[in-house]
Amino acid sequence: MDRQLESELRAELEQLAADGRKRSLKALASSEAIVDFTSNDYLGLARHPVLLEAAAQAIHQFGSGARASRSLGGGSPLDARAEIEIADWLGAESALLFPSGYQANLGLVTTLARRGDVLFSDELVHASLVDACRLSRACKRVFKHNDLAQLEELLSTHPGPRRRIVLTEGIFSMGGDRAPLGHLQSLCARYDAWLIVDEAHAVGILGPEGAGAWSELGDDHEGDSRLLARTVTGGKALGAAGGLIAGSTELREILLQSARSFIFTTGVPPAVSGALVAGVQLARDARDERAKLLSLGEHLARRLDLPCPAAAITPFVLGGNNRSVELSNRLRESGLEVRAVRPPTVPKQQAGLRMVLHSFNEVAEIDRMCDVLVNTTRPEISSPTVVAPTRPIFVAGTDTGIGKTVVSAVLLRSLTRDGPATYWKPVQTGDDSDTETVRLLSTGSGAQLGEPLYSFPLPASPHEAAADAGASICGKSLDRQLSAELDKAGEGKLVVELAGGLLVPYSYQRTQLDWLAERHPRIVLVARSGLGTLNHTLLSVEALRSRYLEVEALFLVGNTHPSNRETLERLTGISMILELPTFDTLDPGTIDSWIDGQGELPN
Repeated sequence: MDRQLESELRAELEQLAADGRKRSLKALASSEAIVDFTSNDYLGLARHPVLLEAAAQAIHQFGSGARASRSLGGGSPLDARAEIEIADWLGAESALLFPSGYQANLGLVTTLARRGDVLFSDELVHASLVDACRLSRACKRVFKHNDLAQLEELLSTHPGPRRRIVLTEGIFSMGGDRAPLGHLQSLCARYDAWLIVDEAHAVGILGPEGAGAWSELGDDHEGDSRLLARTVTGGKALGAAGGLIAGSTELREILLQSARSFIFTTGVPPAVSGALVAGVQLARDARDERAKLLSLGEHLARRLDLPCPAAAITPFVLGGNNRSVELSNRLRESGLEVRAVRPPTVPKQQAGLRMVLHSFNEVAEIDRMCDVLVNTTRPEISSPTVVAPTRPIFVAGTDTGIGKTVVSAVLLRSLTRDGPATYWKPVQTGDDSDTETVRLLSTGSGAQLGEPLYSFPLPASPHEAAADAGASICGKSLDRQLSAELDKAGEGKLVVELAGGLLVPYSYQRTQLDWLAERHPRIVLVARSGLGTLNHTLLSVEALRSRYLEVEALFLVGNTHPSNRETLERLTGISMILELPTFDTLDPGTIDSWIDGQGELPN
């Protein structure tokens, strides 16, 4: 391995360790002296003799491996049996078995959504759904956790896409709380959207026969159900492995044809399918086990003065990474297996313990755990609430000389109407000063302006202008100055104007887009309104989405061009497209008049 790369990797590992986020692989102890409060084996089926026998029989009858993808004849007849059992249990027309829940979600979302569609995702959905959104190339809109008002606002501002799909979980994997599925169903019906529910942590525990959180709604929405699909994992309450999508017959068929994570992977081993078939029946019959598990949750909540868990998972938020690991280690020394969860598994400042209950746990074991935890100081908020850091608004362009500076001034004047706002241009090339232009156009607004970190006289790409001046642009210096500008902005907004187009280089190793992708800010894209804008704008949006960045607002600068606007609206799914004319007289009064005539601007 290249020594420089080796050194970089070592430095990354050292930083993770210093932050208390370095992970190691530790298998769950099999000793009876260690009490399991961490696995997802909610009903204790992973060691159930019926499942063990079913898996063994499957191996003897069909072999140990799946041998090929199911499209090439791999797997076994038990795959279809498992699908039938799952579909019958969940009241769905059919189901399709994937090797894992992660692959199931990837295949589902990337098959159903593409460019021109919009995905509305709860901010705390599982990483597999997050990655699926990114890979789909659909427009993604994230709403605050279980925030129905924000979701409705987003749905109402995206009326045109081919498909609108809302993503949520029956029970959330880290917080253990449930989604308001009935209300989500109603919103989807009102705004012609569809709903995908990941039931990984709900199936086996909630609903009639443990059929999941959705099944608790009963037949209330049968006439206009907006449920598109449910994901079920076999490696949790069912005691086996694999992931299944349950839905309509047509859904299963289109997944067979198009889901890459199904087509291009080896099927599940026969032992997994055999265990799933047995596990479904055991889970359906586990009425007493479910009742005991939920009763244990109530006891735990009383002991620790926590909200009663919706299912099996209770978060114990501590805030600090190292503190969470230390407490987890203390519990293990007491014979209790409770794992720490840290960012990025949970949001920043939400590190803590993820306590998981099972039907095989006992009250006395919970009391032992509570005795260790009861006097532990923890933040007042003990549920996974995201504390959003200040995110700067980056003004990027499809090209140079298209009006980014004027748009920056427009945003700055608009933002200062609601509070303090600051402008900063990190890299200035050429003799003209964009900072001075914004200063003049923001006169009387109370806006603050930072000075460029780099100013080079040559009107050229940043890397070329820097080289001409015998200098270079340092990424770490940019990061430090951005942090300093954010600190100076305080509770206010920061508008950052980039130089030229998105992919202009800061060096031969780093472009402006690379820097954006590392910061993940809010993006305002500026483009020409007329001829040539479709190609340049679509390429810019594509480049941003390849780095998992979404455009919050698109400014089309110049004479209005209705067909270009309509085309960009339909192809990008960007809901806020603003047409900014070339003003005959450019001054603060002209800008204020234009702002007054707009219904909405980024705020």
